[in-house]
Amino acid sequence: MRDRSDDAGAPALRSRGRVAADIRTRFRRDVAFWPLRGRPWTIGPCGRAFSVGPAGAVVLDERLDETGLLIAARLAGEWGRLIEAGAPIGLAGLAAARAAAQFALAERLGPAQFGWIETMAGDLPPSAERLAAIWRELAAHCAGASGVLPPDAAVRIVSLWPVLGTAEAIMETGGDIRLLRDPQTDLNGYGCSHRPRPWAITFASSTASSVSERGYEAADRARLRLTAAMLATGDRTAVQVEAAAVRRAIGRAFGVPRGGAVVLAASGTDSELLALALGHLPDAGKPITTILLAPEETGSGVPMAAIGRHFAIDTANGHDVSRAAPIEGFRADTVLVSIPLRDAAGTIRPQDDIHADIVAAVANATGAGRLAILHALDLSKTGLLAPSMELLRALRERFGAVLDIVVDACQLRIAPAYIRAYLDLGAVVQITGSKFLTGPPFAGAALLPPALAKRLSSGALPAGLDAYFGRAEWPQGARAARLLPPTANYGLVLRWRAALAEYRAFAKVSDMRKIAVLERFAATVREAIRGHSIFVLQNVTAPCRDGDGWDGLRSVFGFAVRSPDESGRLLDPAAMRKLYQWLNADCSALFDTADERRLAARICHIGQPVALPDGDGGQVGWLRVSAGARLISGEPSHRGLAAARRLDREMMDLAAVFDKIALLHAHWTRIEAANPLPRYR
Repeated sequence: MRDRSDDAGAPALRSRGRVAADIRTRFRRDVAFWPLRGRPWTIGPCGRAFSVGPAGAVVLDERLDETGLLIAARLAGEWGRLIEAGAPIGLAGLAAARAAAQFALAERLGPAQFGWIETMAGDLPPSAERLAAIWRELAAHCAGASGVLPPDAAVRIVSLWPVLGTAEAIMETGGDIRLLRDPQTDLNGYGCSHRPRPWAITFASSTASSVSERGYEAADRARLRLTAAMLATGDRTAVQVEAAAVRRAIGRAFGVPRGGAVVLAASGTDSELLALALGHLPDAGKPITTILLAPEETGSGVPMAAIGRHFAIDTANGHDVSRAAPIEGFRADTVLVSIPLRDAAGTIRPQDDIHADIVAAVANATGAGRLAILHALDLSKTGLLAPSMELLRALRERFGAVLDIVVDACQLRIAPAYIRAYLDLGAVVQITGSKFLTGPPFAGAALLPPALAKRLSSGALPAGLDAYFGRAEWPQGARAARLLPPTANYGLVLRWRAALAEYRAFAKVSDMRKIAVLERFAATVREAIRGHSIFVLQNVTAPCRDGDGWDGLRSVFGFAVRSPDESGRLLDPAAMRKLYQWLNADCSALFDTADERRLAARICHIGQPVALPDGDGGQVGWLRVSAGARLISGEPSHRGLAAARRLDREMMDLAAVFDKIALLHAHWTRIEAANPLPRYR
């Protein structure tokens, strides 16, 4: 008997054994198959592996095994959506086959009934002859398709090859080496994925998070729309247009005033280069002093970027570079001044002392005829805010145009009203969609106030920025950016689409609800830490802001762990890094009882350890659990639960993080010998 879909378009499969049941569950739960949503599809006799009907209806052949069904569904669903969006049938089919092939390899689906998988998933495009042969095979599956590939179709596919594929593959581009997927773990350098990972407990928003179903679908919808446009035109103009749309959306979301501007940057560290470049406009006649607060609590590459040096071994635009080497066009005489927020024992310094150091550093720089660029922190990796808004206002009034203020708000644990207050001070505000918002890693932007946006109307940006930025990531008509390549960072655009989806969901929640969730989160962390003697909670006060909004509450909690030996010392960063990795792994095979195995199997992704001094010449590693926007708006994978039950579930998961650490700690020697690695699944 043939399976039929119901009126809503969701599959209503009748029993065909285990495979059909598993496939039905997979299609419902895995956002990779969202293109099938809202359209009829069946599993039944087909005469071929699958078929795509004239109205996008999909039939999957009942003789396919599970692997074949998954690949065919991924291909057919996407093919139908691309045709629906206006892409030519043949080009749409080949583009859909590339995405299906990348999906098959990423999922390790094993041998398949389709002989073109490795070819279409490859980094290099196949020959025109091979594409024509693959098309002949595909054409038999689509109503109205001719088996002859148009003469220019292969040329178009080859020219667009790098921008065709799955959303996750594209979102892994346009950053640096940290974005690359480790083939052993299927995770990137942050221990997370550009595919949703709903089975993982995630409180890692102070570092990076795996994309949610909500974010993934938003990015994937944009990808399909852009793919259809590029297939129709044969060029990548659609990505540049989309970059401008993303910049406008960010400006609206965070209150950039008329005359201001938004510049996209692959990461918060990339935006440091942008902020320094503004100090070179309209000309580079004045030497610069960059003043950083607690660079060890921002990013490892920030001190290099802040003086115009490469901070990794590759760049957002794919250039191979030498870390710490000067970037062409930046002044070589830029001076770096670092002001610590903690003392030699790791204790937070008094605010008056920090403020006095800041004022002295700015006065010394400007007194020597230099432009001072002060980098304020809102917030650091451990939740520190410095200096106060009052001091920034006083500095602006005293030093005027010889002081540039740059606010590192990359954690984005800040309400739009407070961002607007910084912009009103004439400060550049650096944000990311990949921390608090829980979008994919490497989604940065700089918000420019009108006075600094005007600098873009003349002069020229340092030439070496062509390795990091495309012209479409800057405001239209910015003459200073005219020498940048006429491109846009496609991966960055999709990552921001995912992050903006999270922002929209978060913005719908009332401030009262936001406050209630953050207070519940804080209480749960403290209770969980009190439940085990091995933990030490980091002493950090809540951000001091005007008013009593949600952004005045603490949402990042650092904690240390005592050594498993009898010394009672706090574990150093290397040991905490191991613990961080083990948490993100299924360790159940190392335990005997059912309860231990159940807890050890929980995959827990939290914030990477921050190294801080211990007062004895060594360092302590501080892991972090953080509340992100997704906790407040509702984790999409829990959407079937009522709001109260969903939050209860999250708090139980949060407590499980500390319980798993305690279990691993109690069996440290055994775990260390096995050294389990994180895995995507």
